[in-house]
Amino acid sequence: PGLAVDIPSSTYSYSFEPNPFWSRLFAPGSELKKYAVHVADKYDLHQHMRFNTAVQGARWDEDESCWVISLAGGETVTTRYLVGATGYLSQPYRPEIAGIDDFAADVLHTSAWDDSYDLTGKRVAVIGTGATAVQLIPEVAKVAGELTVYQRTAIYVTAKTDFALPKSVQRIFARFPITQRAARAVSTSLLEVLMVAGVLKYRQFRRINARASNLAMRNLGRHIKDPEMRKKLTPDYSFGCKRPTFSNTYFPTFNKPNVHLETTPIDHFEADGIVTTDGKKTTIDTLVLATGYNLWDVNFPAFEVIGREGRDLGKWWRENRFCAYEGVSVPLFPNFLNLASPYSYSGLSYFTTIEYQMSHIARVFGELRRRGASTFEVTEAANEKFLDRMTNLLGDSVFYNGSCQTARSYYFNQHGEAAILRPTSTLNTRREAKRFPLSDYRFN
Repeated sequence: PGLAVDIPSSTYSYSFEPNPFWSRLFAPGSELKKYAVHVADKYDLHQHMRFNTAVQGARWDEDESCWVISLAGGETVTTRYLVGATGYLSQPYRPEIAGIDDFAADVLHTSAWDDSYDLTGKRVAVIGTGATAVQLIPEVAKVAGELTVYQRTAIYVTAKTDFALPKSVQRIFARFPITQRAARAVSTSLLEVLMVAGVLKYRQFRRINARASNLAMRNLGRHIKDPEMRKKLTPDYSFGCKRPTFSNTYFPTFNKPNVHLETTPIDHFEADGIVTTDGKKTTIDTLVLATGYNLWDVNFPAFEVIGREGRDLGKWWRENRFCAYEGVSVPLFPNFLNLASPYSYSGLSYFTTIEYQMSHIARVFGELRRRGASTFEVTEAANEKFLDRMTNLLGDSVFYNGSCQTARSYYFNQHGEAAILRPTSTLNTRREAKRFPLSDYRFN
């Protein structure tokens, strides 16, 4: 409920497949799903897809120079090349709170929402106040009898300048595509300023970061007049340490008589409710987990990948450092490319990341064909050089110059490194995807 993009739809889409018919500046989730189906249909992608198939792991066969992929049920598939395209957020996180498995009422996770479930009149608890919860909570509050929101960390929320796109504008976009490309360029540039200057170049542009923070605080003050409530909803970390978002309905929801904000930590669950550390128990009918995803323990990668010399990618990353050359490839993993890798997310639109990574992959395969080779592997030296460059650039970011200690941000891994975002401009990212030294790979 309430699912929508929080990046303007003209930007949150493929540049090669613009959609002139978005109903709003920020399209609802149903339209984004429709768009995905349209792209798959137009480019005849379904013929290459297998659905309801769980991948359990993949292992590089040195003798046969191929990947052997294990599927649930015992089937194996062999392939010359393997691309991990599971995204950054694919493994839902279930909080480890005492007694949660003994909770006897209904449990919903936002990653696997049951559209048939009726929350009307129920006593509902939502755990989590991240970007997804900001969209969900106002909708749940409309129908729930009582709603208790358990907040561990407050979130920066700025006003959302959203509006319906008139049919006349849609017709202009459809007839003159250059106008939509111009709109895309404007929104992308604004996001670039916010992300690159305000977050990644925090050391040089603290004022831009402070201005974004002030906008969020003014939005909070505009809707929440009670000083105690306003204090609870005020973040105690620097803007950008944790993913901020936009909403015009989130803060007003906490003024409703049936909505309660709980900031005392949860101690344990009982069969019919939640008990906080001060001994207070809240009886509920439905538990909603808006607790996001487990990135660093199981999502990088999303299934077991064993490369040359028996190297387990996930184990190696967690025991050493998370890294991937140009956010795509890793030494000792030949013929393997992983789209959602460390230091790969560029800008604020995932579509930007997807497109630059596909440019990188196209260049690798182009060189592979030109040489008449069958295998490729990035060199250790190239990977280390890229990692050093990324970490040096991140030295200017809010993650290491701001106050992020209390943010509990998924940007940080277990080594304390903010290893998701690529700290360069999208222009630089796109340019390097098409010009990286081919000598950084070995081809055989």
